[in-house]
Amino acid sequence: QVQLVESGGGLVQPGGSLRLSCAASGSIFTIYAMGWYRQAPGKQRELVATITIDGSTNYADSVKGRFTISRDHAKNTMYLQMNSLKPEDTAVYYCNGHIRNYDLESRDYWGQGTQVTVSS
Repeated sequence: QVQLVESGGGLVQPGGSLRLSCAASGSIFTIYAMGWYRQAPGKQRELVATITIDGSTNYADSVKGRFTISRDHAKNTMYLQMNSLKPEDTAVYYCNGHIRNYDLESRDYWGQGTQVTVSS
């Protein structure tokens, strides 16, 4: 079994910062691309940022220049540094990983989500 667990969400004022973490554990053979997605109430889940196994990154236009995605291969952990937060960033943030397990099956795994609320 492979598990992804997010942490670091919370309530922050506009203009503030948060750092999300996503720790992968279990029967992991290789972690390929990873990414952060978010879903606001009444809206569809949307891509926030992705990072490949070699560190190439991609961001949604709405977060470019404010958010930074990174990963620590040794710890099987991905991060999202969020600065200059806006009320419209309020959402449940989900971690995604394309992972090959010890059975050599590759598939997408999702975390349970962490709430980020930006409000004064």
